[in-house]
Formats: sequence, structure tokens, C-alpha cells
Amino acid sequence: MSYLCQNLILMSKPISEFLEKYYLHFNSAALVDASKGYVAHLKDGGKMMITLAGAMSTAELGKILAEMIRQDKVQIISCTGANLEEDLMNLVAHSHYKRVPNYRDLTPQDEWALLEKGLNRVTDTCIPEEEAFRRLQKHIVAIWKDAQSKGERYFPHEYMYKMLLSGVLEQYYEIPPENSWMLAAAEKNLPIVVPGWEDSTMGNIFTSYCIKGELQASTVKSGIEYMMFLADWYPKNSQGKGLGFFQVGGGIAGDFPICVVPMLYQDLEMTDIPFWSYFCQISDSTTSYGSYSGAVPNEKITWGKLDINTPKFIVESDATICAPLMFQYVLENS
Repeated sequence: MSYLCQNLILMSKPISEFLEKYYLHFNSAALVDASKGYVAHLKDGGKMMITLAGAMSTAELGKILAEMIRQDKVQIISCTGANLEEDLMNLVAHSHYKRVPNYRDLTPQDEWALLEKGLNRVTDTCIPEEEAFRRLQKHIVAIWKDAQSKGERYFPHEYMYKMLLSGVLEQYYEIPPENSWMLAAAEKNLPIVVPGWEDSTMGNIFTSYCIKGELQASTVKSGIEYMMFLADWYPKNSQGKGLGFFQVGGGIAGDFPICVVPMLYQDLEMTDIPFWSYFCQISDSTTSYGSYSGAVPNEKITWGKLDINTPKFIVESDATICAPLMFQYVLENS
């Protein structure tokens, strides 16, 4: 390939050009504006947190999120325990997943039949219990027990990093490893906070071992300790342009970390703490009475999370459609 052709390929921005030509109004325009804001934030030296709610890992967002991580377009992630583990489940059991495109037509009897086959349904995708949950379980339990025997304690994501980096899962890989965002994060030792990890499958499994007396609850660091970590990390990484907040979905993955700013300012009386310097949320939760996920960004001003001048965007749409487009825009332009 000639040098000219290589340069033309590098200069090509097919998704950016498509979005800027056709995404001109309403939610499509908000998507473009937010993407441009993300790019501007990075170019000005800012850092970005991405928060993952829902089942984004099962939706295989890792295919593009991993590249965002590798190219330093995200500096910290907050995610649910489900997203933490489901990326690994997809990595080791992808061929055993079952897609159910007619999921809207399923009867209770149909759902029960899936259960009896060990298939746990997430909308149109069934996660295979034996190949996914149990395949990971025997390895993560060994790592938990080893840490406990040495008197060591780690965060949930750190145990998964250990498992990934040990190579013990490589025998099971069923997708290209570059499509796993958790593997990309582990290789960079990317900071992650996982609020409410206890309600995930791995959290339930860990609890069962604690009930049986085989593990101690203190072997895994808690959500309070995650907040303490974030309270230390945020001031060190919010200088200059500051730290942006890109929220995929609603729920605890976003609610938990965004509160670190008012906590530092109000409860620890650190009055020089900067607000989040960029905010975008992709959500299909519309504004309604008392809905936090559906609240407009300006409401967060009253809680000391965002500044008057913080660039604020909300894309009221399906994150499985919007997030890959927005991430690709960022990759093509920064």
C-alpha cells in the first residue's frame, strides 16, 4: 500500500462525516453536540469518566470501549457488578449464548424452559449459566481464597484483573481478546469503581462462600472503600480542564461516582474542589416526578455536582445505538 493511500485511510472519518451530514435535529443533533464536546474536552487536556449501567457488556460494547481504553479516551470507569463480570462471561462463553429475537412473544412457560436449560435472559440474549458463571467461578474463588490466606484485601475489579492477567482464562477465549474492555482495562490497570457489587452474580457467589464460612466478607473491599478511593483519586485528576462525566444509562453506576464532588466540598469542606467539567447522559428514561435517571442535567447544579457553565448534554435514546456511534466519533477526531 502506498504512503498516500495509508494517509487517506488514516484521515478517513466515515462515521463522523455520516453523523455530521444526517444527524442534524433533536436527539441526533444532541448526539453530535455531545460527541464534539467530548472531543473538545480531551483536546483541552481534560480527563473522562465513563459510567456503565444496564447490560452494556452483554450488548458487546466492549468491541469499541476496549479501543477507547487503549487510546486513552477514558481515564476511569464506574460500572455495575453485572457489567464488570458480563464482559468476562462473553469473553469465555460467547459461542454458548443464545439470542431470542422474538423475546416479546415469550410466555411464562417459555421463560421457564430457558431457565431449565441454564439460560438466563437479558432482553434478547441468554447468558449460559454453566459455561459463563461456573467457568469463571472456580478460578475467581481460588483467587479470593489465596488472598484471604495471605491476609490481603482487594476491590472486586482488582480480583478480576488478577484473574485476567494470570492467563488462566485464555484456554476459554471465544472472542478476539481485543474485544474485551475488561482485558484492555486490566492491561492498563485502569481505575474502576463498582458500586453495589454485591447484587451481581459474582457478588452473590462470594456471599454464599461467606455464609458457608469459607471466606470472610472483609476479603473483598467494600463500596465505602470505593468511595474513599474515588475521594482520593478525584482531586488528583481534576486539575486543569478537569474531569468529565459520560453516563451510559442511569442507576447506581452514575449516581454513586457523581456524588463524590458534593461530598468533598460539603462534608470534607474542601472548598477548592472543581465541579465535573463535562456531563453527558445517554438514557431512555424521560423526565418524570422524582426520577433521577430522567432528571435534566441542570437539576444536578442544585446538588453541587455540576457548575453553571459545565457543558451539559442529554441524549434520550437507546445507549446500544448511540454509545458506539459517539465513541467512534471520539476515536476519529481526538
